[in-house]
Amino acid sequence: MSAIQIKSPALTIKAGSTALARIRERGLSPADVGILPGAAGGPKALGIQGLDLALFGDWLPRAPRQRSLIGASIGSWRFASACLPDAAAGIQRLGELYTQQRFAKGVTMAEVSQSCVRMLDELLEGQDAHVLNNPHYSLNIMVVKSLGLLAHDRRGALGLGLSSVIGNNLLGRPRLSRHFERVILHDARTPPPLNALSDFPSRLLHLDVGNLRHALLASGSIPMVMEGVRDIPGAGVGTYRDGGLLDYHLDLPYSGDDVVLYPHFTDKVIPGWFDKGLPWRKGDNGRLQNVLLLAPSRDYLAKLPHGKLPDRKDFTRYLGDDAGRERYWRTAMDASRRLGDEFLELVDSNKLGERLQAL
Repeated sequence: MSAIQIKSPALTIKAGSTALARIRERGLSPADVGILPGAAGGPKALGIQGLDLALFGDWLPRAPRQRSLIGASIGSWRFASACLPDAAAGIQRLGELYTQQRFAKGVTMAEVSQSCVRMLDELLEGQDAHVLNNPHYSLNIMVVKSLGLLAHDRRGALGLGLSSVIGNNLLGRPRLSRHFERVILHDARTPPPLNALSDFPSRLLHLDVGNLRHALLASGSIPMVMEGVRDIPGAGVGTYRDGGLLDYHLDLPYSGDDVVLYPHFTDKVIPGWFDKGLPWRKGDNGRLQNVLLLAPSRDYLAKLPHGKLPDRKDFTRYLGDDAGRERYWRTAMDASRRLGDEFLELVDSNKLGERLQAL
């Protein structure tokens, strides 16, 4: 008799304490979801595109309601795409535009920034007002105002500033307040879905058609890769950069009792970008109690080319072979449909609770 083939799970599914108990007791409906976080991670977003398509193109529209989307870096770009008139088409367009980015050896920060400006133009296609007035989604964009040497784009000064950040972060995450101010640019119709922010100096500012693109570009402006964005309208004089520097995986004090549905690249929450190599820096269980986190499983990742999601290092790995990189990234995007399909199967069969692990 031939062996029975058992498909390994594509998703790892974890939940904070409150969400875990709630979903095990009564399952999960799209009406339960009020907040979606989107982490920084660059091309990793392409590797979970199928999950975004299932959520924004199928499942969430089954129960239309006002939902808050809060993103840093590529997370804010994903969610801006989902706020376009056709969410699925916007998400797919972002994936294709990102895949088509090509950078020669020795590319400058200014050249990368200009390429991203063009990508943003092609993504939004003049539909900025629709993003801001979407009837179902409220966009929140995380950026940081860079202080001291980090306000410069000269490599020498910026390098010294980043070295100081790394040292201070090792001594204690609160010391990052010497280097960054958190700025959240949010839908003017509703405040960010967060309780009071007391960990770092933080400002809340309204998004409008005059600063949306500045905010999106700043939220993805990685130091030494892109130039900082100067003087965002409404935010004041200063240099604004990638929100993931401070809030890498959005370990934030989410407000309310709704489920916080988190389509993520990994099954853990790392507070800041500079904590990536510090395994003792973990997300706060109290803050994450309502979070339901969906991430590619280890088995799923092992079957992808190179055994991982796309990432920024692929630009170097495939230097001189852009066509090869693009094939790889499109393969990862195509494969990610399985992530979305599995989520839909689990919620439609009311079996999601059986797969939950504690976050």
